[in-house]
Amino acid sequence: MVSRTSPLHLIALAVGGAATGWLLEVILTASGRPIVIPSVFLAISLFVIAVVVVVLAVPIYRYSHGLRRARVNPFYALRVVALAKASSFSGALLGGGALAIAFYLLSRTVSPGAGSITTAFLVSGGAIGLLIAGLIAEHLCTVPPDDDNSSSQNSMDPQGAA
Repeated sequence: MVSRTSPLHLIALAVGGAATGWLLEVILTASGRPIVIPSVFLAISLFVIAVVVVVLAVPIYRYSHGLRRARVNPFYALRVVALAKASSFSGALLGGGALAIAFYLLSRTVSPGAGSITTAFLVSGGAIGLLIAGLIAEHLCTVPPDDDNSSSQNSMDPQGAA
């Protein structure tokens, strides 16, 4: 059984991503090299991945709640849960890094341009969207609890039949 994603892990990854993003920008600026400015295509890609992750989890939700009769391959379900967890972790990491880059750009006396700051915020929004989509997909993959009556009287259990 796969455990739920811990909010503490997500916060730690976001803080680690923010610290890494800020430190990278400071080191690049101090060495006279160009700073990292994320592309708008990264933001679009993160949003598309977020949608795909949720769409992949919908058949599992439908089967586990009786809305679909066709059985879901358990390996497919496991892969979707792993993808959901990886999406939430990478969304937290990238979101923290992109927000750090955006706030670093805002903190400079000479701004690189409004387009760069907007793009950094768009990427952080895409990463946060990926984090949320991963958590939603993970929730969609949970199996509802068994009914108390059906679990106490198993047809193969001789004591339950009496």
